[in-house]
Amino acid sequence: MKNSFLISTGGSGGHVIPAIILNQHLSKKFNTIISTDKRGLKYIDDEIKHLEIINTPKLNNIFLLPINLVIIFYLTYKSYFLLKRKKIKKIFSTGGYMSLPLVLAAKFLRLDIYLIEPNRVIGRANKFFLNYCRKIFCYTDQVRNFPDSFKNKIVTINPLVRENIYKLKPSDKIKDKFTLLIVGGSQGAEIFDENLKDTIVDISKKNHIRVIHQTNEKNVSALSNFYSNNNIESKIFSFDKNFSNNLQQADLCITRSGASTIAELSVLSVPFIAVPLPTSKDNHQFENANFYKNKDCCWVIDQDSFKIEIKSLLEKILSNKSVFYRKKENFKKLNYQNTWNNVNQKILSSINEN
Repeated sequence: MKNSFLISTGGSGGHVIPAIILNQHLSKKFNTIISTDKRGLKYIDDEIKHLEIINTPKLNNIFLLPINLVIIFYLTYKSYFLLKRKKIKKIFSTGGYMSLPLVLAAKFLRLDIYLIEPNRVIGRANKFFLNYCRKIFCYTDQVRNFPDSFKNKIVTINPLVRENIYKLKPSDKIKDKFTLLIVGGSQGAEIFDENLKDTIVDISKKNHIRVIHQTNEKNVSALSNFYSNNNIESKIFSFDKNFSNNLQQADLCITRSGASTIAELSVLSVPFIAVPLPTSKDNHQFENANFYKNKDCCWVIDQDSFKIEIKSLLEKILSNKSVFYRKKENFKKLNYQNTWNNVNQKILSSINEN
């Protein structure tokens, strides 16, 4: 009989997507269940058959703190019996406050707890859970703010990327139209909507440009009309479960530098311009982007200077593509031994150790 594992996640795509990928790695050998909150449901694939909904409240409102603590106590009680009823042997958490009741319940049941940290700065929830876990899967052993006393728990793996991404063939040459992919993240990026479209129109007067733009749902119609009125081929969307198709078509990406997005860009050798969100917790988006910048795979622009710098940078990339192609080659070198099977074997061997 297969062992049963539970993967706890929720909230943004940055938490849910790694959970879905981990489920792909585990579900062929084990029975798996994913737990998420209602916000995370939009990112859940149809292939996920076993799903539990646990809506953990935030603890950042001091006035609601007493009530929310009672709710978390109740959810921990509920999680305790969920884990027992489903005969869960191991629990995995992708971080975030959403996992708090399940991790606490798993601790009471003395289950094996594993953490996943997709960013290059340890998240606050994962830092809190370190004392409880057996191991934490990280993309580097140089995670910022990571306590020295727990570094023996780190297992380094290549960034979690969906299996189908590895099957796509990276493009070696630019297509007839230079395809620019703009990724605002799970909430969309208003700065991209406001400060890119006029720049793209100006650049399109000298270059053949195609735009694929992921934005907030409320902006889809306005952006579609804008590009159409300016005779620029475009695809505008809020969420696309077949996002990998957009990645494969892209020559260059402008992104916030969420861990999942830039990991997929890396595997497909798509250079990107990162504009880290300055208010991201512990500045983790900057750290994510800076890793690839140091490998000469991307460009990084500060949000405050984005409006001023983005046009000149795009013009420079399009007028002299030697640097662009060098970054593509650096991605290929970086991913020389990055395969689905290698990541899979590393995860499975780590959780099977005594």
